[in-house]
Amino acid sequence: MRVKEIYDFLNELSPFELQEKWDNSGLLVGNFEDEVKEVHISLDLDEQVLENVKANSLIITHHPLIFSPLKKVNYDSYATKLLRGLIKKDICLICMHTNFDKTHLNKYVASEILGLDIEDTQEYITYATVNQDFDVFQKNIEKRLGLKQSKVVKCAQKVKRVGLVTGAGASMINEVEADCFLTGDIKYHDAMEASLRKISLIDVGHYESEHHFSPLLLGLCEKYLKLNKLKAIITASKNPFKY
Repeated sequence: MRVKEIYDFLNELSPFELQEKWDNSGLLVGNFEDEVKEVHISLDLDEQVLENVKANSLIITHHPLIFSPLKKVNYDSYATKLLRGLIKKDICLICMHTNFDKTHLNKYVASEILGLDIEDTQEYITYATVNQDFDVFQKNIEKRLGLKQSKVVKCAQKVKRVGLVTGAGASMINEVEADCFLTGDIKYHDAMEASLRKISLIDVGHYESEHHFSPLLLGLCEKYLKLNKLKAIITASKNPFKY
C-alpha cells in the first residue's frame, strides 16, 4: 500500500491543515509513492522503537521528530541520529500532533480516560463540569492516569468547571474559562500566573496524558488498514522520566 493512500485517510480523519503554525505534522520522512508493509503507531520515535520496526514500514507518531529546521545532519543529535536509522531502513514517518489534539486526543482523554462529562471544546481546551472537592478530584485524576503524585496549585476547596489540554498547555492559562486547569509540564511561573488568576492547576504529566494517542489512533484506523491487508502495531515509546 502506498504512503499517499494512508496519508489521505489520516488527513480525512484529522486534517493536517489544522495544525498550529509552529508545528511540523505531516509526512516528515519518505515519499508519497513509497510502498509500506507494516504500520507502527507510537507517541514518540526513539531508538528502541526504531530497532523493532522492520524495513519498508510506516511509523505514525504524535510528536514530530523534526520541529526546527536542520542546519546540519551529523548524527549526534536526537533527530539526526534517528533520521539516519529511518533512511537506512527505508522507513517512512508521519506525525499527527496539534491537528490530532484538536480533533481527537483532548476529548478522548477527558471522556474515556478521566471519565469527565464534556460540555464544550474550544480549539484545544476541552471543558467539563465537575462540582467536586478539590482533593477528591485530584486523587481521582491521579488514579486514572496512573500518577504516583502530581503538582498542584490549589486556589479553592471545590472544583466547579475544569479545562483540559493534554501534553504541555500551560501557555494557554490566560485563555482558560474554568476554575481548574489540567495540563502537563507546568513550570514555576505558570503556577504563579495561575495563582494570580485564581485558577487551580493539576499537572497531569506530558507522557501520562498523551500516550493514549497510540490506542486511540489504532482504533480509528485499524479497520481501514485491515481492509487493505496491512498490519497495524502499537510500538510504544518509553517515558524518558523516572520518578
